[in-house]
Amino acid sequence: MQSTATSSDKHLRKKAVLSLLAAKQIAAAAEAEADRNNWKVSIAIVDDSGRLLYFLRMDETTNSSVDIAIAKAQHAANFQRDTGFHQGLLENGNNVVLALPAGMPIAGGIRLLDDGKVIGGIGVSGVQAPEDAQVAKAGADWLAE
Repeated sequence: MQSTATSSDKHLRKKAVLSLLAAKQIAAAAEAEADRNNWKVSIAIVDDSGRLLYFLRMDETTNSSVDIAIAKAQHAANFQRDTGFHQGLLENGNNVVLALPAGMPIAGGIRLLDDGKVIGGIGVSGVQAPEDAQVAKAGADWLAE
């Protein structure tokens, strides 16, 4: 006898998945914020598993910003916390943050949320950490609209 059970009968969960088109639009919103401020940055978008989905490197940004932007995006997705959260802990003397595996506790990595669930992360690097965070927030805000 063949089973006619649906996936919902099997108690499987469904989740939102970040598409490439959405990742491009998030990056475009972040890039527009960087352009408005004449900042040159790298912007990384990762999926919920921290895997790179989309990357944008503006002209004249530093070489090191590439790896840092990706690490910030991965941190936000993997720890399900914005990197600024862990930077704040570190600034308050919680040095245990330095032991986080593959952590990047520097502002500029923000979780991408759908209905309160982390579906990815955006990481920005190239200017000062608060400005990186401002650019990343513009991308995350696009998704939240």
